[in-house]
Amino acid sequence: MLSAMPFRPPQEQGVARRAAGEDGSAAPAYVFAVGLSLIFFVLLVQFVVWQYGRGVVRSALDEGARVSAPAQAGPADCQERARAVVTDLMGGAMGDEVRIRCTQTATQVLAEATVTFRSWLRPSPDWSFTVAASARKEALPS
Repeated sequence: MLSAMPFRPPQEQGVARRAAGEDGSAAPAYVFAVGLSLIFFVLLVQFVVWQYGRGVVRSALDEGARVSAPAQAGPADCQERARAVVTDLMGGAMGDEVRIRCTQTATQVLAEATVTFRSWLRPSPDWSFTVAASARKEALPS
């Protein structure tokens, strides 16, 4: 025979009562914290990628200026080599935003680039900068 247990309120059973409306309140806070952490992580990775891109552009300009330094070479050689380095090391959308210009005088080759790296997240701004490299132009023996 089953005996009926008397009803006891939760306080008497050792179970703490929760205030009404607190059920599931940790989930929104957790989602917000994880979302904020992911945004911070994406911005940090974006910064690292931009620094890599800046290094690629500087190397490309150095290489272009060096190629154009011999007396027989011209600004077209500089531009071609610099563009090839950018394409090899940083193709895709980032490489498309690099504008390279080479000029030369009788004694110097100057390679310049105007760069814009687009932001991955809309609230953060794009990064635009200009960088240059130069090399001494070799002279033909007289």
